[in-house]
Amino acid sequence: MPTTTTSLSERIFDRFVYLILCALMVVTIYPLLYVTFASLSDAGQIVSHQGLLWKPLGFSLEAYKRVFSNSAILKGYGNTLFIVIVGVLVNLFLTALGAFVLSRRNVLWNKLFTFLILFTMFFNGGLIPLYLLVKGVGLMDSLWAVIIPFAINTFNLIIMRTSFMSIPEALEESAKIDGANHFVLLFRIILPLSLPVLAVISLYYAVDKWNGWFYASLFIKDRDLFPLQVILREILISNSTDSMSSGGGDQFQIGETIKYATIMVATVPILFVYPFLQRFFVKGAMVGAVKG
Repeated sequence: MPTTTTSLSERIFDRFVYLILCALMVVTIYPLLYVTFASLSDAGQIVSHQGLLWKPLGFSLEAYKRVFSNSAILKGYGNTLFIVIVGVLVNLFLTALGAFVLSRRNVLWNKLFTFLILFTMFFNGGLIPLYLLVKGVGLMDSLWAVIIPFAINTFNLIIMRTSFMSIPEALEESAKIDGANHFVLLFRIILPLSLPVLAVISLYYAVDKWNGWFYASLFIKDRDLFPLQVILREILISNSTDSMSSGGGDQFQIGETIKYATIMVATVPILFVYPFLQRFFVKGAMVGAVKG
């Protein structure tokens, strides 16, 4: 059998690509490592340290103790978990219903509805009309204010619609012959065959809900309802670590490590989701690129 040989130029190019990828990996990972090491460091040493950080400076868990003893962060965690869990369930349910309707080939004015929905990706009413709408329906100072107005993302809807359209019509026709209605067709035929795209859409929605702070800070004024990211923003921008600091001479120093510990507490949970959904990610994310 003929064998393929790699030329010298191709080997050099491959080494160059590997070098670039390794550099990008270091640039991507190092900020997370820096925050991790800084959060585990002694407050006095990290404040006086300059330059790169490759290990904790005097191992200490004091910053994490202060973070988890703060009632605002614990409440923020609970509010964020409610927004993520309930919000993703609402997102998936409504997105699946919308995608199912748009994927039907015999629906009247299907193309018109699809165009009108796509139109909202590029043009919307703006922030002030959205605020007045949320206020008018009585959602202000409620966690539902960051769930219901954002129940469907148009981009995710189109991805799911494309996935549903790729399912063979023969399966649907046989289910209809056996007496399946639309709900049975969706929940017992189409959704079980669309697990990769459901996993990816769930990840998209969950990350968006977990990292969301802007609309929460706009619609929610009750501090007991603040999600975790709003509290993290206050700590990082407003330097509001007084409630977690001792109030003595080490207040500024421990406040610096508290910032890093809070970042880790707010970031690590969502990072653990990726390994479980990684095997679905490529197949689900690419479905819209190969079928129209």
